[in-house]
Amino acid sequence: MLSTFAKAAKGISTFAAAALVAGSVTAASAQETIKVGVLHSLSGTMAISETTLKDVMLMLIDEQNKKGGLLGKKLEAVVVDPASNWPLFAEKARELIAQENVAAVFGCWTSVSRKSVLPVFKELNSILFYPVQYEGEESEKNVFYTGAAPNQQAIPAVDYLEKEEGVERWVLAGTDYVYPRTTNKILEAYLKGKGVKDEDIMINYTPFGHSDWQTIVSDIKKFGSSGKKTAVVSTINGDANVPFYKELANQGVKATDIPVVAFSVGEEELAGIDTGPLVGHLAAWNYFQSIDTPANEAFIKEWQAYTKNSERVTNDPMEAHVIGFNMWVKAVEKAGTTDTDKVIDAIVGIKVPNLTGGTSEMLPNHHITKPVFIGEVNAEGQFDVVWNTDDLVPGDAWSDFLEGSKDLEADWVSKKCGNFNTKTGKCGGQAS
Repeated sequence: MLSTFAKAAKGISTFAAAALVAGSVTAASAQETIKVGVLHSLSGTMAISETTLKDVMLMLIDEQNKKGGLLGKKLEAVVVDPASNWPLFAEKARELIAQENVAAVFGCWTSVSRKSVLPVFKELNSILFYPVQYEGEESEKNVFYTGAAPNQQAIPAVDYLEKEEGVERWVLAGTDYVYPRTTNKILEAYLKGKGVKDEDIMINYTPFGHSDWQTIVSDIKKFGSSGKKTAVVSTINGDANVPFYKELANQGVKATDIPVVAFSVGEEELAGIDTGPLVGHLAAWNYFQSIDTPANEAFIKEWQAYTKNSERVTNDPMEAHVIGFNMWVKAVEKAGTTDTDKVIDAIVGIKVPNLTGGTSEMLPNHHITKPVFIGEVNAEGQFDVVWNTDDLVPGDAWSDFLEGSKDLEADWVSKKCGNFNTKTGKCGGQAS
């Protein structure tokens, strides 16, 4: 017969063994899913644009799980809210990678948020899919840029305004951070290279969330009263767009007088604006909800069914997440693993259908091929396509119009470099 002590000891041993088994089961269960990070602002000035990107990621993950998941495992979304706080993006990225052990992250909108997280993704060797148009001048091993580079949005938009609208004077209006400033630097160099004079270019920057546009819109009207056709090229981001467009309407600025072409206003932003006075103003994107293709029709139907809201709109960055997510799935299947380096090697060259009728490809510079569309705001808050490229345009990481950049190329396959200098033959950027 066992002593009381022996019985107790045996009980403890049995409990410990059971706890160990339970712990092993818990650890095994944790490995039964592949975690996917979703890093988008759900509060603050950028929530107007980013919340819908969180929603579409949840839909894509849900759809993939209905297909059987990935590598025999279910996908699990891990959603965080960096709250339009740029340093917080880095903290949340570290949380997703180091604590949650996500296989990849889909997120960021502003370039300042992307710049904030870059060191984290490099240090921890994880993957970011970035779905929004940006200023270029970058190619990182750990980032895949599924939004437009300047040659896939800004440059075609300016060409359209010059050729089709006869624009001679240019207002470059943006939010005061890296994307508008760098994009406008490229556009200013491009315009001057085409013979536009300094006095025909007006540049203005405002803070995030700017709300008092009366003086600025008045200045735009005055600038456009010289007798030369004037247009506004807008890199204004986030909820500042709402009072900006309202003030344009208040002061009677019509598209026939001074058209505005926006790079950060899509269907989601228009949903919060009285679009009546904005009819005729423009946006340049690589996707519009109004584009009539079977793939887009099916996507819109799936989106509105998933959100249980027949009024929910789709937009360009959503399509970029669709493309990026499907490319990641294919790359993981090709590599047979979620290992970062193997997925990075596998994804270049992968092609997936976009929603506008073409097929996008991941290039060695970690950008993709995309069509370009110019859309005109209509009375329903949608865009009527008024111009588009004939073919898909390859994203260019480095601008052909900036000194120090035009000699650089990014190639993560043959050169293993994001800023190879073709003049010096060295990786590392600008010549000294």
